Amino acid sequence: MSFTLPSTLAAPEATWERSVDVVVLGSGASGLAAARAVRPGRSVLVVTKDVLAAGSTAWAQGGLAAVLDPTDSIEHHVADTLAAGAGLCDESAVRTLATEAPTAIRRLIELGAMFDPDETGEMALTMEGGHSHRRVVHSGGDQSGREVQKTLDSAAVEAGVELLEHAFALDLIVARNTQGHRQAGGVRVALLDEQGTVQSVGVVRARAVVIATGGYGQVFASTSNPPALTGDGLALAMRAGLAARNAEFVQFHPSVLWIGADARGQQALVSEAVRGEGAVLFDGLGRRVMAGVHPLEDLAPRDVVAAAISRRMAEAPGGVGDHVFLDATHLGEEFYDRFPSITASCRAVGVDPARDRIPVAPAAHYACGGVPADLDGVTEMPGLFAIGEVSCTGVHGANRLASNSVTEGIVAGMRLGAALAADLPVPVDVDADAGRFRDAPLRNPAQRVEMRSVMSSQVGVLRTPGGLSGAVRQLEALATTSSVGVTGSRAAWEATNMLTVAAAVATAASARTESRGCHRRDDWPERRAAWVTELEVRLTIDGDLVVTGIPHA
Repeated sequence: MSFTLPSTLAAPEATWERSVDVVVLGSGASGLAAARAVRPGRSVLVVTKDVLAAGSTAWAQGGLAAVLDPTDSIEHHVADTLAAGAGLCDESAVRTLATEAPTAIRRLIELGAMFDPDETGEMALTMEGGHSHRRVVHSGGDQSGREVQKTLDSAAVEAGVELLEHAFALDLIVARNTQGHRQAGGVRVALLDEQGTVQSVGVVRARAVVIATGGYGQVFASTSNPPALTGDGLALAMRAGLAARNAEFVQFHPSVLWIGADARGQQALVSEAVRGEGAVLFDGLGRRVMAGVHPLEDLAPRDVVAAAISRRMAEAPGGVGDHVFLDATHLGEEFYDRFPSITASCRAVGVDPARDRIPVAPAAHYACGGVPADLDGVTEMPGLFAIGEVSCTGVHGANRLASNSVTEGIVAGMRLGAALAADLPVPVDVDADAGRFRDAPLRNPAQRVEMRSVMSSQVGVLRTPGGLSGAVRQLEALATTSSVGVTGSRAAWEATNMLTVAAAVATAASARTESRGCHRRDDWPERRAAWVTELEVRLTIDGDLVVTGIPHA
């Protein structure tokens, strides 16, 4: 590859400094769960580039998966997760998640979370794609993430967690420990105004740096992710020398509300739970999309459903080639109570879900890959931890099982927080010049339009060799385009991070010559035994990307 990607983000000289035990980058479910669990024994600072609730947790509709029904079992949850993960899950991590998920949900309830009851007063459990049993809990029908975020917001503040809003984490501060190994010793942070303009830059020294910044859905033109999800944490880790593992496995949610061919940015999600309540997908000619495609038909795993929809759209049945239709009219007006947020989104575009079929199409939704870490957040670099969607723990493999994401974030966050409360990494001496002026090329924010268009059109649900090689060439061209006059700001830093991550995704997708999970290539439509392999993409010192295959354990 001939990328020219920066190893640091250009920023002014640091003018302030502070020290804490733990700094958490990101304010979603995983980061707040960790921050709260660290208290009260440790000082902890949560850094978020926007406001407390601007991440993806609050947008999660599907709920949290856990074995809470006596007819269900941990083994069933494990088996369903492994099946969805298409041979690349870490079974030990999956088993830990399934075992600890019920406890995590009960802990949320203790903190004040309210989950929907059934007619007996017990927690209602719903079915979602890929699950063999009803095991998904919800709040407010389709507002589960909002309830989790609200609960953890309050719990973290009450526990004495300090919050730094409108603060952009630029780069890790890395030093050598007494064993001569590179160790995270803090992070450079830029304070911003509400328009994203730099007010000052500082250095936060910490014995533990936790990356909990979420995914990178915004590198695609159409996504269910909110605007803040620009891959900042993964890009930060790559600049520090860590790998992006399995970055090619981007899950596209099958049913995002289609509002027109020109729609860009965040799109409203139509939860998997709608199909869990019996909704069925139809094409433009009124033919069922999933009949005969998979034994579970409309409740098949997300990768299967998204691919089937994309193939059907490519045929343009009835002249409709950019969406299909989800029919939930059997629920009638019960839909309004069961799915209030989805109802509001549909009504905003003139669709009555109780009477009309809902136009939907796949959109980028969840990153199954990320910074290699275990469920305790431990990475290859001492002092650096990664949890939630930014991490690659092996739980999701090549395709995430519906509603395992928030559950994983809570479990990993609570585990890491407890571990750090008990034992912090030994501090390292950070160089006095850690906050010096940085001058590296930044990307022009205007490039985001072309980059996101390339990613959606060529690195989307169905991938071709020509499309992938073309995408890599276009991204290389963007990386070498002159950036004279571009200075540090939230928009420029985001654009630079997005290009780094987009390049990693496209490069990995080009290298994996098979179809597995949510990576589908038309030239290699089947899984290949030779590709039971993890791909790691690393940023070299001269700004290129190198791909390494690691046999799956």
